[in-house]
Amino acid sequence: MDKKLLENIIINEEKLAKYLLVTKERNDKSKFLSQAGYITSNWEILEIDLHSLLINGTIVLEEENEYGQSYSVSGLLKGPNSKELKVKTIWMYNKRKEQIRFITLYPDKK
Repeated sequence: MDKKLLENIIINEEKLAKYLLVTKERNDKSKFLSQAGYITSNWEILEIDLHSLLINGTIVLEEENEYGQSYSVSGLLKGPNSKELKVKTIWMYNKRKEQIRFITLYPDKK
């Protein structure tokens, strides 16, 4: 991935503070993330760590179409309590806007 593209990364606060870090009946990721100390009141730390993961993680092109590409990025997140979580994240690159947008995260079971 072109380093210049990494300058235009979009991670929505709502995706973190109102989705990933909130307990859900289905597809709950908050319990997994809380193991490393990520909670709604410190969602900004998760945002910073996701930026770092995108730059330093293992990037794989998953799909490409006329609108852009989707990538998976795998690696370790070291949370506020210093516990490391092995994660896989999904990102979309929008060719028209030249933006990379965070889509989701889940435990990497490999």
